[in-house]
Amino acid sequence: MKLPLYALLAFLGGVSFGILSTFVKIAYGHGFEPGQVIGVQFFVGTVMFWLIYLFRKKESIQTSMIVKLIASGIPMALSGLFYYKSLEYLDASIAIIMLFQFSWMGLFAEWLLDRRLPTVEKWISAVILFVGSLLGADVLGASLDGLSATGVFWGLLAAVSFTAFINVSGRVGITVPAITKSMLMATGSLLTAWLVFPPVFLTDGSFFGDGLVYYGLMLGFFGVVLPPLLFSIAMPKVGSGLGTILSSSELPTAVFMSMVVLGEHVAALQWIGVLVVLFGISLPNFKYIRFNKKRKASN
Repeated sequence: MKLPLYALLAFLGGVSFGILSTFVKIAYGHGFEPGQVIGVQFFVGTVMFWLIYLFRKKESIQTSMIVKLIASGIPMALSGLFYYKSLEYLDASIAIIMLFQFSWMGLFAEWLLDRRLPTVEKWISAVILFVGSLLGADVLGASLDGLSATGVFWGLLAAVSFTAFINVSGRVGITVPAITKSMLMATGSLLTAWLVFPPVFLTDGSFFGDGLVYYGLMLGFFGVVLPPLLFSIAMPKVGSGLGTILSSSELPTAVFMSMVVLGEHVAALQWIGVLVVLFGISLPNFKYIRFNKKRKASN
């Protein structure tokens, strides 16, 4: 598989996360609480992975690696928990900007962990992504009066956790088959989520009786199954810096879904922001495209 295909998988991982906010809003609109939504998301997603795992060929994995991969699922759960917490104090448009800080945090993480300075294209891309995110989330049209420092704190923690999730996806268990690796990471996420929000929805009748299971299927697939699976395949190849930039596709997807599914009004300035974000995602790949054209021309 060539690098552009790995880049596409990382891009689709971000798209998958971008779909979540729409279904979370629908679930909240039907009276479900954040604890129920988060709990059912990780429960159903993890069950999906285990069902797939049971019907595939098993491989031998060291106990120490199993523990590492389960622990690696903690950042995925925390990013969701912290983001939902920030929404208690901030408008959605401000909260997503706090989360979107992972676009530059990933570059610093790559610098610190790999001792490799990110390219100029990546830094320029991070700046473009930040500007595009301000426009896409309609921050210019939002009121910043009484901005909650507590909400900003939780939002930035969500960004740090998401950055950590992207990094561990590309560094831990890279020789472990993607399905097995993702299943163990999802298990770690589930245990983390249930420590914070005990799974009372399994006993109070809301899982089947109130239809929470249907939201669990959508959120579990797009929030728990696809992202770790796609990132597990893509991140070791594209690197955490470029992978972070590519996963910024989350914001354009969230804007598009809110318009198509929820019928929300999307201002012209927001569409400009979406285009700016997409340009920022594409920028680091221009160098690779130019390099390949030169290499083909020389052959």
